[in-house]
Amino acid sequence: MKNPLEILRLYAAHDYTLNGALASRAARDPQRELIFFNGRSWSWQSFGAEVERIAQLFIVRGIKKGDRVAVMARNCDGHVLALFALARIGAIMVPVNPEFGVAEAKYVFHHAAVSAVLAASDTLAVAQQAAEGLATPPWFALFDTPTDNVPLLSDLAAREAKVSGTVLPGDIVADDTVLIVYTSGTTGFPKGAMHSQRSFVTGGEAFVQRVYLQDDDRVMVVLPMFHINANFYSVAGTLAAGASLIIVPKFSASTFWQVAADTRATEVNIIEAMGTILQNRPRSEYRADHKIRAVYGVRGSYADTFRNEFGIPVLIGGYGMTEIPGVTCNPVEGVQKWHTMGPIGRHPDPTRPWAQCRVVDGAGNDVADNVNGEMWVKTPIVMQGYFRDPAQTQAAFHDGWFKTGDMVKRDADGYYSFVTRMGDIIRRRGENIAGAELDRVIAAHPAVHEAAAVAVPAELGEDDILVAVVLKPGEQVATQVSAKEIAQWCRERLAPQKVPRYVLFVDALPHTPTGKVLKMQFKADKTLKSRAVDLMA
Repeated sequence: MKNPLEILRLYAAHDYTLNGALASRAARDPQRELIFFNGRSWSWQSFGAEVERIAQLFIVRGIKKGDRVAVMARNCDGHVLALFALARIGAIMVPVNPEFGVAEAKYVFHHAAVSAVLAASDTLAVAQQAAEGLATPPWFALFDTPTDNVPLLSDLAAREAKVSGTVLPGDIVADDTVLIVYTSGTTGFPKGAMHSQRSFVTGGEAFVQRVYLQDDDRVMVVLPMFHINANFYSVAGTLAAGASLIIVPKFSASTFWQVAADTRATEVNIIEAMGTILQNRPRSEYRADHKIRAVYGVRGSYADTFRNEFGIPVLIGGYGMTEIPGVTCNPVEGVQKWHTMGPIGRHPDPTRPWAQCRVVDGAGNDVADNVNGEMWVKTPIVMQGYFRDPAQTQAAFHDGWFKTGDMVKRDADGYYSFVTRMGDIIRRRGENIAGAELDRVIAAHPAVHEAAAVAVPAELGEDDILVAVVLKPGEQVATQVSAKEIAQWCRERLAPQKVPRYVLFVDALPHTPTGKVLKMQFKADKTLKSRAVDLMA
């Protein structure tokens, strides 16, 4: 096995644009497989040629440097082609959750002012409705099945770019923005974290270090490609290592081992709930002939199962955020402390400056080891800011330190442990959900006076959502049907993962003198779940 720096040195130096990194890796062996999806394989050479065609199409269709293009579809090769084609002309991809409803997608489309939308047949209707009202109507293309009015992106590229003679720009630089990933904020409205091409490519190099990714590894993507993990770790890591990428539309526990074995996958990233589910699935689904050697995202609760029963030797857990991917991780070679997020990670090149972390009190002063405090981070892989939100950008930093809003503690060996979230964020199924967003949606129900959504522990790890509801005066006493009506109200307006599991009807909520709900005080009540209606019971 080559060490991470040896992997990077297999390839010629480049300019830290996606196109530069792609050309560097393709030059070594153009016919090697880069992407496998749905029975279709792309070599590094064929992928690069298709990227050029789609990039020409974007120019023909009026996309220029700095423009935003939304991608709203489940995982597919089109995601990666679109990302690299947009990067080739200095434009920006805005990945959107394919399960978003109209209101959620509309906020992102309009805030980002997207010029085009690349969708799938099952997301097209929502995407078209969400795009209504944009000052400049975007054009649409599909990844899978064309309709009478919306063609395939590949067909458009073949038809229009071929005859255009379009010359691609030569002024693209590493600090051009390439991705805007929207993440939930405590205001209830998503914030668009902007990342540069340099950040993306560097993030991939760091992932090579994190799991000792090899040039012959086959990286299986089961996490959604509208998340930072799939992009900055799996896709960027594959690029940095010159490896191969196996794209799976979505995670399926029942077919996980079959797909892994059949595609000869060697590395995969998961979240806590996935690991717990796989640990609990029938062993009849397990394929002992799988080739997975490394898993990133492992937690201590199932590490022994993955190592001893599933036979996977390299198990890594770590910490990062949409704004600052890949900050800490348990090392491949070194002490593994499964109850921690690991020490600060590093780049394969030891001469490259890397992340710094502080644990501070409310006044911004460093605290001692084993004392809880907020984690502040400086890292080369940091967002450029929140798109069109200078106030939130300014609030997120202090003298160059990104304030994570997460309470952690550090032990004497430099290993960090997560304690709790300081903000009003619920972590469910691998996604950050703003409690304020749920409060706002539920409070719009005609029978509701006020609502407060809080996180409660879930059986599979992470959080479940409990919403406390204060009905308007005169409304009938809450019943099971009433709880179901609240859930249905949410289901019609929010993505499935945002629908609360528990509904608790209360007479009143605690407030601050300025009228804000004291969620932490309310959440401290240990009887909340037992008093609430469990909609999964």
